[in-house]
Amino acid sequence: MLLSTLMISADNQQYLVKVTIKGFPDNSGNSYVAIYRSNDDFPVHGKQYKGIVASIKDKKAEVNFSGLGSGKYAVAVFHDKNKNGKLDKNMLGIPTECYGFSNNARETFSAPSFTSASFEVKKNVEISIQVK
Repeated sequence: MLLSTLMISADNQQYLVKVTIKGFPDNSGNSYVAIYRSNDDFPVHGKQYKGIVASIKDKKAEVNFSGLGSGKYAVAVFHDKNKNGKLDKNMLGIPTECYGFSNNARETFSAPSFTSASFEVKKNVEISIQVK
């Protein structure tokens, strides 16, 4: 009985993911930070598990995602420099505002896969993302 109680308790653990984002060119606008689970539509804005809009100070932002269960997650962030609520792109679809992903995952012509940006949450986690 005690063993089954401990197993249930362990499955219901909640963790914190602290995200520090660096590399913003200035302190204007906001940073949009989203955390995704494997079954979410990564990295589509609006399809995330949880999202936070954070101010930028000293060219960096920090956010905390709390109440997360154990599992794989990935984070995507973009600098909404003009505060229009979206990642601006040019006529070719190339972002004109900086962005980044967990594991600093980057692809040349597309967003990284969930797998390349994902990390395991089994305890409280701190990650750092460099936006470009």
